[in-house]
Amino acid sequence: MGTIKTLNKWANAHTYIPLDLVRIALGVFLFFKGINFMANSEMLMKLFEPFQNMAGGMIIIHYVAPAHFIGGILIAFGLLTRWAILAQLPVIIGAVVINFAGEMNTGNLIMALITLFVCAFFLAYGSGKHSADYYFKMQQ
Repeated sequence: MGTIKTLNKWANAHTYIPLDLVRIALGVFLFFKGINFMANSEMLMKLFEPFQNMAGGMIIIHYVAPAHFIGGILIAFGLLTRWAILAQLPVIIGAVVINFAGEMNTGNLIMALITLFVCAFFLAYGSGKHSADYYFKMQQ
């Protein structure tokens, strides 16, 4: 009986750490995706072929890599997390749509859907206890 209480106390005290690790992993993933898109712009152009004739197509291409790069850093550190995720949502929703409009790639679709759901969770949840937002809030 005592061990269960001890485990419950430990679990309650460390509830935020796994969520913070997921947030950091999301930020690192988006950061590396941004670097990948910057380094391999031909791949990004190929992904946007179904939307090539749309108005603002070049603006979209120039938005994706910096949004992932900067947003990934902000999300990983937990700084302005909700704002960074709001900037990511059009790109990630576009990644899901591209799989239906262009050539279907199941692996990319699953990765985009998981990223979309994790972003939606952190949009509602926020940065968490171990973040720059929490640190600056406590400094006031």
